[in-house]
Amino acid sequence: MALARRKLLASTTGEWQSDGMLGFSNLDLAAFAFFCLAWIGYHYVVELGPHAGRTLNMRMNLRRARWIKEAMERENRIVDTQVMNGLQNGTAFFASTSLIAIGGTLALLQSTERVVAIFSDLPFVPVTQRSVWEMKVIGLATIFGYAFFKFAWSYRLFNYCVILLGALPSADSQDKTAIAHAMHETVEMNIAAGRHFNRGQRAFFFALAYLGWFLGPVTFLGFTGAVLAAMYQRQYGSDAARVFRYPDKP
Repeated sequence: MALARRKLLASTTGEWQSDGMLGFSNLDLAAFAFFCLAWIGYHYVVELGPHAGRTLNMRMNLRRARWIKEAMERENRIVDTQVMNGLQNGTAFFASTSLIAIGGTLALLQSTERVVAIFSDLPFVPVTQRSVWEMKVIGLATIFGYAFFKFAWSYRLFNYCVILLGALPSADSQDKTAIAHAMHETVEMNIAAGRHFNRGQRAFFFALAYLGWFLGPVTFLGFTGAVLAAMYQRQYGSDAARVFRYPDKP
């Protein structure tokens, strides 16, 4: 009876898994396409678009440059090293979390039949084939794998930045060209590390949206839209973004 009810629901909502490619319905494919476009579009808006300079991330990059400039004036840079260590520790935490998430996601593949049976009893959740479930799980593991590579690379770049910070010339150095080059290298390395860290966190946020696909394509669309709106609001309209009320200066 439960299976019959599920099939009737699937037929009325157009969510038959066997009608599309590889067992996915057309609505599944449309939802996944929207997910990919949302990720790519958000990347363009916050990093490459005409208003990218107004994002919270880009404004913080100017503060990174100001930080390195202030560090240049200090003979004792212990505080700056401690700040850098804090950034490294946070990045290492997320990298470790990514590995745990990958292991937990792949563990789902060992209990596919049990999980599919549980989901089959949930109301308003489309019938899911074993192969479809496994491909969804592999997709989620891929997202966490991408996040791990971003966090691991960010950690490495912060490590390089510590070295560049230690290699900054003293404030009373007479070689202004060397000072300018050293500051530029340190700032750009710091910004690059922060950029990859932000991309890793972005993958985590979109992984939350991806979880909606396990409940059906309609839920997937809703989760993706909600995550996209929340991330966009944080970059342009959050209380953190409103902290920068004055014109940005390097």
